Order: sequence, then structure tokens, then C-alpha cells
Amino acid sequence: MLRRWSFYLIRKYRHSTISQWLVLVIDVVLFLMAFGLMEAFRANGLPEVFTRGNLIKFIWSFMLTTIFFFITGSYRGIIRHAGMRDIYKIMTTAIAPLILCWIVNIINYQFTPPIVSTAYMLSYRESLTLYLILGILMILSRMFMQRVYNEFFRRRRPSVNVVIYGAGAAGMIAYNALKQESNYEYHVLAFIDDDMSKVNQQLNGVPVMRARSVLNTKFIESKNVKQLIIAIPTIRTLHKQAITNKALDLGMTVKAVPHVSTWLNGSFSANQIQDIKIEDLLEREPIKMDNVNIVREVVDKVVLVTGAAGSIGSEICRQLMTYQPKKVIMLDQAESPMYDLQFELKNTYKDHLDRMAFVIANVKDKARMEEVFELYHPQLVYHAAAYKHVPFMEENPYEAVFINVFGTRNLADLAIKYGVQKFVMISTDKAVNPTNVMGATKRMAEIYIQSRSNEQTHFVTTRFGNVLGSNGSVIPLFKKQLAAGGPLTVTHKDIIRYFMTIPEACNLVLEAGAMGEGGDIFVFDMGKPVKIYDMARKMIQLSGMKGIEIKEIGLRPGEKLYEELLATKENTIPTYHPKIMRAQVRRYPIDAIDREYNELWTILEQMDDMQIVAKMKNIVPEFLSNNSIYCKLDTSTPPPQRVE
Repeated sequence: MLRRWSFYLIRKYRHSTISQWLVLVIDVVLFLMAFGLMEAFRANGLPEVFTRGNLIKFIWSFMLTTIFFFITGSYRGIIRHAGMRDIYKIMTTAIAPLILCWIVNIINYQFTPPIVSTAYMLSYRESLTLYLILGILMILSRMFMQRVYNEFFRRRRPSVNVVIYGAGAAGMIAYNALKQESNYEYHVLAFIDDDMSKVNQQLNGVPVMRARSVLNTKFIESKNVKQLIIAIPTIRTLHKQAITNKALDLGMTVKAVPHVSTWLNGSFSANQIQDIKIEDLLEREPIKMDNVNIVREVVDKVVLVTGAAGSIGSEICRQLMTYQPKKVIMLDQAESPMYDLQFELKNTYKDHLDRMAFVIANVKDKARMEEVFELYHPQLVYHAAAYKHVPFMEENPYEAVFINVFGTRNLADLAIKYGVQKFVMISTDKAVNPTNVMGATKRMAEIYIQSRSNEQTHFVTTRFGNVLGSNGSVIPLFKKQLAAGGPLTVTHKDIIRYFMTIPEACNLVLEAGAMGEGGDIFVFDMGKPVKIYDMARKMIQLSGMKGIEIKEIGLRPGEKLYEELLATKENTIPTYHPKIMRAQVRRYPIDAIDREYNELWTILEQMDDMQIVAKMKNIVPEFLSNNSIYCKLDTSTPPPQRVE
């Protein structure tokens, strides 16, 4: 019966807190105990608690101590969460009356005879003994109540064994944050540090070890370590990637402590520890940019950005605003994304609203584009507007050609007409030896603007691969598939792609645009290509989910296994920037281009996809379709003649 009632009480009050008045009563009882022990020590045995002198000592010391209970509020804390601040209050409660007793004694002994009889005063030794015992008893009582709560009343949480990489300040902050976490019970088994002076030391009783002593199968499996937390906010990218890859291979999930600048109100909690994302494993060391050329190019200029609401266009706009342009005209046909961009930039650059203009328009509408050029007279154009999804464009070549080719022609012709100083087009690695409609349209756009460069208007092309986190890229797709429980789909197990971060790509676009002299095609150093299958596998490991399948679904129409940044007959020459190369490409006669593009325009009006693509293959002879209905155009007709 008693046992049943005890379990009932535990369930009923497990989440309740002890009343502060009950804690105050407990502290008063502890004072009584401390006074009795003090008297016992003084008398070397049972104290004479009922003497007149002892009673007076007790009354005034009790009143004094109670006053300090209220002053310090030592009884108001939630005991289950008691920490150093609560200990500080307890020590203040004990030390303050002790000091006051000594001051009174010092003053009292200045008189002969003393003002107050020493029989009614606590001696130096008695007061020290009393308040030392009181402080110890109060601390021990909190520890005891915490222990009881943790053993019997606290809700049982899932247990997670953790190692922390970094035995510095951030490591200790992460450790303390984990101990305060309410949803999981974290057990930190080791700190890892590369500083040998810290190895074999301890932090809060936890050993500091070398990486190789912890990050091995024997240690991880024997200790059942589930998670590694990187607590070095300033860690270099490559070092972070190496640690993460090693931990993932050992079956752990990986998290990281963010930079202190991102902490909420300057404080840190366990829920701010961030998951390592696949983007972190694909990033490279930040490119060091000397932005003097960009500043000289952009400052006090009117700049037009097409495709401004897209991943690349919006980042170009953000970066342009930092270079003090006279005005940035942001143009896109997508209404909702443009609204989001407008809201963001107007809040970020509240003092420069006059430097921004937002225009809803389509680049294929030449009359509307002329209206924009007539109104704003841009001096620089960054052309990022384009259809980019390979499967969609394979199914809709009419739209792909209309936007990517003739939309670009509209802008290029207007740039010349209105005296634009520089026109920078964003191209893609899919324009090299294209195997799909989208890549071929981008190559045709490159050919057109390269032929238009003149002394007044310099046309520049920038060509790079995939960007991390861009709209429609493979990473958001994998995230959606993971959220749905899988499987993750890859088109081919051996397919590879180049990746670059959006800010990095846009910064290089601005730098390449500044160095371009007209007719240039710049190629960016994209680093090492990434296997999409390996990316999917890493994303599953990072998620911590088990049993997620990776399914191979076959190449999509027009898709390549390997992207190229240069055509087979092209080569590059270096520029002053190590990440930007100038491609040496074949140039086309302007008369032949005009003739061919006018013929394509006539064919476009007929809306016959086969005829449209056949003409594209005539203009771009290296365009050989892959896994597409247009493959028959490569075999059923004689090889097209090169445009001359």
C-alpha cells in the first residue's frame, strides 16, 4: 500500500517545483542544526542549549541570518536547476552575517568593559563555525534534493553518448549546454583536441584525448558513441570536412557549434548546436578576393540585373548593393520571388531605397525591354535570366529558344543601342559540347553576344557548373526525399557534377565582369567534381536515418554523365585571378550568325520542335543529343555544316 502511494506521489509531482517557503523552512531547520553543532563543538560534547546566554545568542543570530535569507533570496531558486549562481547566493548568506558578527565584536571589544556582555555574543570562532556549517549544510541539502529529483522524479530521457571535438572555451560551452538539455540525456565521454598540451588533461572530469585515440572503430563501438560535436567555431573548412567524413564513416551523426556572432542574445543553448549539412562537405576554403576592380566597375553606375529573383541573380543584387552603385534595376518575370527579394533588400538597405528599382518583365518581350532601357539607361547589365532545367527544356524547346536565345538577343541589341558599357552573361558548363536543348541554347546565346562585342559595349560570358542550394538543384530534392522517408533517387551511379557556393560564384561573376575586355568567355575553377551517388550517401549519414535506399532511375533526356567546362577544341589562358581562366574559343562571323538566327526565328514561328532542334544542331555542330527523342536528328541526316 505504501509503495503504491509513493509511486502515485512521484507521478503526480514529478514535474512540480518545491515551494520557496518550504525551502525557507528547510533553511531555518538547517540553521538550528548548525547552531546545535556549533555549540557541541564549543562544549566538546552536548551543548548547554538552555542557558540564558545561549538563548540570547541564538535569538539574535537567528534574526540576523533570516534577514540575509530574504536579502539574498537563497531560498527562491528552482533546486533541480541549481548551479553556481545559487551557490554564490548561499555563500553570501553565510559570509555576510559572519562578517557583520566580527565587525560587532571588534567594536564591542574597543570598550572596557564591553558594551554587550561576551556571554551574549558569538565569538570569532563560534561565528566562523556556525556560518561555515550553515553554508555547507545548505549546499549539501541542494545537492541531496537534486539527487532525489534526478533519481525518482525526473522524466527519463533518451540517453546519447557524445564526444566533443575542441577542448577550448567553445568546447566547455557546448558541454554545459548539453548538460542543460531537457529532451536528451547527453553523456560526454571525451574531448578531442589537436593541441598536445591539453591531451591527457581533464575538463569537468572528462578526459581530453587525441583524435586518433577516439575516432577509431574500437573506441566508438565499445563506448557506443552516437554523436560528434565540432566545437571550434573558427575551424578551417577542409579540416572540418575531414573530421566530419571520418565521423560519418564510423557511423556517428555530426553537429557543430556555430560562430558566437550567431548566438541568441550572446548566450548559447543546446538547441543552437547545428547539424552539419551536405553543403558544408562540398564547400571549399573561402576565396580571397581583392574587390578593387569590382568597386571601380560598379561604383556610381546604373546596373541592370535580369533574372534578379533567382538564386544567382538575387545574390548578385545583394553583392552589388555593397559596392555603392548609383542604382540597381532588378528585373524578373516571377512575381512572388521578386516580392520576397524586394522585402529583403528594403529591410537590409533602408537608407538606400532610392538606389533600388524592381521591375516585373520578361526578357523575350522586346518592347517592354526597350521601355526599361529607355527609362533607366543602364551602364552595366548582368544577364542571369534563363530557363535552366534540362528535362523541362528538352520537352519545351520553343520556350527554351525564345527565352535563352532570343531573350538574350533582345538584351544584347538594346545594350548596343543604349550604349551599355559592359554586358555580362551567366552561362553554364552544359553549353560545352551540349547534349541537351538547354545547353545548346546557352551556347547559342554565348555565340551571339560574343559576336556583338565592340569598342563601346563589351560583352562578357561567365561559365560555371552547379551552385549549392540553387533552385531546382539536387540537394533540395534529396532533402525532400529524406523528409518523405526515401528513397533518394540518382539518375546514374557514376554521374558527377561540379559544385560552387552561390556567394562564391557571384563574386567571381562580378570579378570576371570587371576584368572582361569584350568577347571573353571566362571559366571558373570549380574544384574537384562530386559523385552524386556519394552525395546522396553522405546526406543519409548526416540525417542519422537508417534503412534509406538510394535508387538508380536512369539518365534523363539530354543528361550527361560528366559535365565539361571547356569544349574539346578549346583551351584556357590564366588571368590575374587564380580561380578565373579565359577560354580561347572559336569566333563566328557576325553576318553568318545573323542569317542563321533569323532563319531560326522563322522556324520558331512554326512551333515545330523537330525543326527547331534540327536548326539548333546546324548552328551548334557539337550539339549531339543524349537519351532524347532528338537523337535521330544526329543519325538520320548528314552532319550539319559549321556556321561560317
